[in-house]
Amino acid sequence: MTATITSELQQMKAMIRNFVENEIEPYAQQIEEEDTIPEHLIEKAKELGLFGMSIPEEYGGIGLNTEGKAVVLEQLGRTHNGYVSLISAHTGIGSTGLVKLASESLKQKYLPDMAAGNKIAAFALSEPGAGSDATNLSTNAVKQGNKWIINGMKHFITNGPVADVFTVIASTDKSKGAKGGITAFLVEKNFPGLLVGKRDKKMGLKGSYTCQIIFEDCEVPEENVIGEVGMGYISALKILGEGRIGLAARAVGSCDKLIEMSASYAKERIQFGKPIASNQAIQWMLADMATETEAARALTTMAAKKVDEGKKVIKEASMAKLYASEVFNRVADKAVQIHGGMGYVSDYPVERFYRDARITKIYEGTSEVQRMIISRHILDEN
Repeated sequence: MTATITSELQQMKAMIRNFVENEIEPYAQQIEEEDTIPEHLIEKAKELGLFGMSIPEEYGGIGLNTEGKAVVLEQLGRTHNGYVSLISAHTGIGSTGLVKLASESLKQKYLPDMAAGNKIAAFALSEPGAGSDATNLSTNAVKQGNKWIINGMKHFITNGPVADVFTVIASTDKSKGAKGGITAFLVEKNFPGLLVGKRDKKMGLKGSYTCQIIFEDCEVPEENVIGEVGMGYISALKILGEGRIGLAARAVGSCDKLIEMSASYAKERIQFGKPIASNQAIQWMLADMATETEAARALTTMAAKKVDEGKKVIKEASMAKLYASEVFNRVADKAVQIHGGMGYVSDYPVERFYRDARITKIYEGTSEVQRMIISRHILDEN
């Protein structure tokens, strides 16, 4: 099952759409109210291979390329964003480092269980003093014999409370900073010295958990270095780049769903003796929502194709993430406006999408950071 043949990709798209509409959506409100994902939906995701979509077939995954993964995440974006976040964080930033950069022994050891969904993955970069400034890391790793000893704290780690393995970015030579002084490690939850903090209480993304991860003389075998010692910042950029494309795809899927709900409601809602869909103000909102969503889809697809062509896409990935996340927020805002008071009521999914949209302009690089990255590349290229 790959994304290289259009007919196969269309079949997968239809399969995921069916899964979303018939199996996830009936539980979306339950996820929101209980702040937990029903176990049978996680098991179904395992059966469909969703936890292994970005992991090569030789390790038990389905080996989708970046464009194929974007198609799947776009369909998943049509439903509860908390559910999608569990899978997306695992298959994106949680897995990419191992797939792209790890030694063969690390891949053989961890990827099969990750592909099956038996080990959930997380990416640990952000710190209280190193969020947008990812080079200002306090978490450090010191080599002692055949082990690395990590000390420090990460926060807002998606999947943190449920993860079994973490890709951890730590400083290994403060004097070198981003240029040779940061290293990526694969750390298991049960390694001595790793502590999982309490779950964060968030505005949205119910069912998707974040927390602090604390390292107190955490012992990591030297073979668990991902890539080369000192090259962790470059590794992080590669991991985040592909992750941003996935986030953009999810945002596009959410926009599609919001447009459909808004158009349907506008045709049904009667005011002053006629459907509000007949009002030009509503029509223009729908037109703007659809136009911006298609532009975001095109930008996301372009970035995904460039990854699959082996091209550097740091700028393009930032463009896709920046634009799609901001479009998602604008589309969600217009959807609430079209629904009026009903859009503000938690019984309607529009209210949930509106809250869930807000984090997309913050996590995996704020909109401001994306603009910094994009402008830096423009200046370097011209």
